[in-house]
Amino acid sequence: MLDFLGDLRRTHTCGALRASDAGQTAVLMGWVNRRRDFGNLVFIDVRDRTGITQIVCDKESNPALHAKAGELRNEYVIATVGKVKLREPNTINKNIPTGEVELIAEELRILNEAKQPPFLPSDTVLPNEELRLQYRYIDLRRDAMQRNIELRHKVAIAIRDYLSAQGFFEIETPFMTRSTPEGARDYLVPSRVQPGSFYALPQSPQLFKQILMISGFDRYFQIVRCFRDEDLRADRQPEFTQIDLEMSYPQPERVWEVVEGFLTAGFKAGGYEIKPPFPRMDYDEAIRLYGIDKPDLRLPAFTPVRDCFAPENLETLGVHPGLPVIAIRTPKVGELSRKERDEIKTMFHTKGGAKLFEDFKRLEKSFPDATAKVREKAGAAAADLIVLVTGSTQSGELKSPGVRKVSPQELAIYASAGLLRVALAQKYSGRHGCFQPGDFRFLWVTNFPMFEYDETEQRWNAAHHPFTSPHEQDMDKLESDPAAVRALAYDVVLNGTELGSGSIRIHRQDIQRKIFHALGLTEAEAKSRFGFFLEALEYGTPPHGGIALGLDRIVMILAGADSLREVIPFPKTARAVDLMVDAPTPVSEAQLKELGIQVSKN
Repeated sequence: MLDFLGDLRRTHTCGALRASDAGQTAVLMGWVNRRRDFGNLVFIDVRDRTGITQIVCDKESNPALHAKAGELRNEYVIATVGKVKLREPNTINKNIPTGEVELIAEELRILNEAKQPPFLPSDTVLPNEELRLQYRYIDLRRDAMQRNIELRHKVAIAIRDYLSAQGFFEIETPFMTRSTPEGARDYLVPSRVQPGSFYALPQSPQLFKQILMISGFDRYFQIVRCFRDEDLRADRQPEFTQIDLEMSYPQPERVWEVVEGFLTAGFKAGGYEIKPPFPRMDYDEAIRLYGIDKPDLRLPAFTPVRDCFAPENLETLGVHPGLPVIAIRTPKVGELSRKERDEIKTMFHTKGGAKLFEDFKRLEKSFPDATAKVREKAGAAAADLIVLVTGSTQSGELKSPGVRKVSPQELAIYASAGLLRVALAQKYSGRHGCFQPGDFRFLWVTNFPMFEYDETEQRWNAAHHPFTSPHEQDMDKLESDPAAVRALAYDVVLNGTELGSGSIRIHRQDIQRKIFHALGLTEAEAKSRFGFFLEALEYGTPPHGGIALGLDRIVMILAGADSLREVIPFPKTARAVDLMVDAPTPVSEAQLKELGIQVSKN
């Protein structure tokens, strides 16, 4: 028979008792983590989110209580009253903070039973992720998940406190707004009172936070839920939390200072000290040195080594005469077997005629002088792995460079090399030791291209979003040479992960109209999509800018987790399914009829 809690009040959490509490009466409540029966003595480990305390039930002193303890099973919810007692020296458990004491039970109440769960919070071997997500309420009881959620809370509080102290107002923006299809797909919400019309869940509070600057609030922030109907990855969820902020009258550097400040506070809450200011790098330089706009600075940059080879060597190797030769160095990999070298080929995703030389030892036999120069220029030790990426003679005639001052063929080489650099580092992470806990390498990547050309649609798209301001010096190129226009956009990157993206915004209606025109939007289309915003720009809009950072990604990195699902209480699977509540699900015909919606079975 179950007991009622009645007027019994908890005096301590299960992780609170220490040797200094010996002799006190304590009331503990929590889950049964483990029960051990030794005849006259039953030992119960009772657990809550703060820790574990051992309870002792003695048959000689309290037979009824001892018998009741025998009924307990894992995950039963109990309350117990007893005296705190020091353990004998040879029974102290040094693995837990409460290990010097135990509670001698005088009263035991069974507050609820529990079915045998599909796995236990104390299990050292985890079940598959789908089972964990289906029984998320059990999974969240595990120590690791409790720590991650606590970490998330502490980081969010630290960031909120910092921004508040800097004069930012936390202001909520609507979840139900209009669809402005830019970038990812919107989640749509049908309106019952306006049949045939839909709200959209926000991908970002972008326009609202800009309107708050027009409204005179000067400094806004929000730790806000956002929604994107896009394909998922380990670092992407359909609903996510971002740290969103906007400021009036800033230079980009002022936004960076604020971000560095709240990240310093957030990481300190997570137990780490970081030191701003963060280094800065132009987008063009990031591509040339790392082949990617979110470089991991823990790993060596590319080394250009074309000049290490004689022209006849390059001709023999089938290297294009006008394209770079890039050395990728991965530290401390050691000797590779033939099979392992062949595996490198499968990791290489060639783009636009990029060519891989994965067997550097073979090159050393054929070109000893050139490869010795490569090793010296790359700063390679004997145990370092070197592979070369270049363009083949099949790459064709070099095309015009454009905005990045490199040809499309060169960009293809950098992109292929960048992907391989990361893949090699991950493959051999157990050997090179470059990925150490607490080694945080931040970077600001700046001066992104304003536009990207869509070959399929044969038109220019906004590389960031259409409210990003171009550089003042590039305004005259908006129509004549869109590829050469640089954006006042910036990303903050940590260890190869983009934490956040932001920009200085367009505050003048004439420039905003020029951007829409460059993107191929007619006046009517621009008014249909953004008319309310264009009108707002007519009423005295101050210069402004901001950024949004992913809270989930920040906590994932701090926790040392491999997936966002480890730091989000109730995440979706890679198929965007919530296995615990079984969502999404079909709805009734009556609900659809009320909304005026018919569902196609195709």
